[in-house]
Amino acid sequence: MSANGEDRLLRWLRGRLVTPLIGDDAAILPSLGAVAVTVDSQIAGVHFPPDLAEADLARRLLAVNLSDLAAMGAIPAYAFLALSAAPGFDHKKFFLSFLAAGRRYGLTLAGGDLARHPGGTIATLTLIGTKDEDARWLQRRGAEPGHALWLGGTVGESAAGRLLIERGARLAGSRVDLPAFCQAFSSPLRAAARRAVRRHLRPQPQLALGRWLGAQPATSATIAAMDVSDGVARDLHRLCHESGVGAEIAAEALPFTASFTTLCAALGADPLELALAGGEDYVLIFTLPPELAPPPELGGRRIGAITRRGLFIVRDGARRELSNAGWDHLSDGKK
Repeated sequence: MSANGEDRLLRWLRGRLVTPLIGDDAAILPSLGAVAVTVDSQIAGVHFPPDLAEADLARRLLAVNLSDLAAMGAIPAYAFLALSAAPGFDHKKFFLSFLAAGRRYGLTLAGGDLARHPGGTIATLTLIGTKDEDARWLQRRGAEPGHALWLGGTVGESAAGRLLIERGARLAGSRVDLPAFCQAFSSPLRAAARRAVRRHLRPQPQLALGRWLGAQPATSATIAAMDVSDGVARDLHRLCHESGVGAEIAAEALPFTASFTTLCAALGADPLELALAGGEDYVLIFTLPPELAPPPELGGRRIGAITRRGLFIVRDGARRELSNAGWDHLSDGKK
């Protein structure tokens, strides 16, 4: 299993910690027992367009951090926000949106820091989550050979949305303004393009699915889980590395939204590449014993199985190694 810059650095760092708590989507603090903590940033020009409205930035910042808590089976509790804003930033619009979204998830803003940043807005959010007394924490380790591999929802659409944003698409309130070349699209294809932009800028954390996974009794064996932020392929490599197992997935089983492959063709993109390496889907990837399946309303799709070693993908009957492709923040882009 090849390593990339970000993963190599984290493994090096873990080897130098007396009590290594990093390695999952959030840290479980042993002295507090039922508390998970995560921190993540949104940086203008890296994670979102610099002209994104303050209200949309607030919702996106919260959603991507909540996705980490979902991957732990956690219940949102408290937030600490460090906001370094560009000149002209409308703080009140940001906070009105942030607080409204936080209330929907039962989240309390408990503190943070405000600063000015002439180089562009950087928002860093720390979330603290709890769990029910009889629930388990979800972690990346715990996958077992013979278990089924699942995705919590569709993949690739967010990456298609990012391509559209790079080519001029913008979110304007509840409206998505598409670039001029999209005028040649059919009406259903324009609708698919707008959905992709919204999917990228307004992800939906799968907290209900995470809590369902965490509520499964210990007698149902171990469950491994994480959220897909850097691409299905790269994040599956990480999950398998932590669990010391392999996996095999079926390309035909990857869940796509309606018109996704047609939209990819119009954008000159490979749908399988976007699904495997595009990233920022913010759905959960998880394992379950073969006799267990999530409720249909939670949107899960079985995509493969956990094996003893090696990572492979089967497409049109041909089996090949699954490349460790996806986003790496410490490289110049995807590898």
